[in-house]
Amino acid sequence: MNILTTDQWQTREKEHSNKVLPWVQDFQARSQRGEKHPVYDFLFEYYQTNRRKLTEWRPTLEECLQGVEAEKFLKYPEYSKDSLGVYLNPEAITERLAETLQWVLNLLESAKSRPENTACFGLHEWAMLYKTESPRHTTPLRVSDAELARVVESHPIRCSHYDAFRFFTPKARPLNTLQPRHEDRAMLEQHGCIHYNMDLYKWCYKLHPWVSSELTADCFLLAIKAREFDMRASPYDVSEHGFEPIKIETPAGKREYQAAQKQISTQGRELAERLIAECKLIIKIKSKITEGVLP
Repeated sequence: MNILTTDQWQTREKEHSNKVLPWVQDFQARSQRGEKHPVYDFLFEYYQTNRRKLTEWRPTLEECLQGVEAEKFLKYPEYSKDSLGVYLNPEAITERLAETLQWVLNLLESAKSRPENTACFGLHEWAMLYKTESPRHTTPLRVSDAELARVVESHPIRCSHYDAFRFFTPKARPLNTLQPRHEDRAMLEQHGCIHYNMDLYKWCYKLHPWVSSELTADCFLLAIKAREFDMRASPYDVSEHGFEPIKIETPAGKREYQAAQKQISTQGRELAERLIAECKLIIKIKSKITEGVLP
């Protein structure tokens, strides 16, 4: 156990809050005003983020917190206290959580070994609007319906992400070179995919509180960056919110898209490696408890 003094863990707690709390507060303020943000609200509404899980700093499995202030964590069933301080109790790791950990770990390691696709050009957003009279969002478009259809029909659609593909319009689905299913995720996910890299944040908060706050915050910030990029390359007009379009329908736009996509992929790989390491540690500790190796 790494023993953290009150000053040490509260400093980290403050750093975490400075990273993520402004984003949560902005979302809450918009909600109170009845306003929608076409870029950022997605991270809270689609992912159904529990605000506390994102904003509240917590120790890792290898850390113990000193000071009476740490007793605030004892209101949650995953925490315990002994003579050294307050800590995450590994005995609270359920079998269901262990199964989820293994599933996420398998997904991450499978994607890690697969070549990335950097030639999709974000056409999933275009396919979600292809020949439909019922768009999912009210955000205005920067292209006409005819131009949107021309772009979709003149490009190969290579979407490998199930949660993006399932929102394709009925007429767009047959145009995709893949037909992803939920059960195929481990065979299709790859680091070139914007949505896969955004989902690193989703896996972190689904594994709360066992995955570190620092990793959760870093994955959240990458998800913000990926979401901005995704909407800039879409047919939506988000210039009113300060975002210049990436015109993937042009050669210059394609080059710009690929450069940004590779940057996000590189960051995503680094974060995925950290998440893999944390998942392995939690699984290892759970296994030792099951075997009776740990007290």
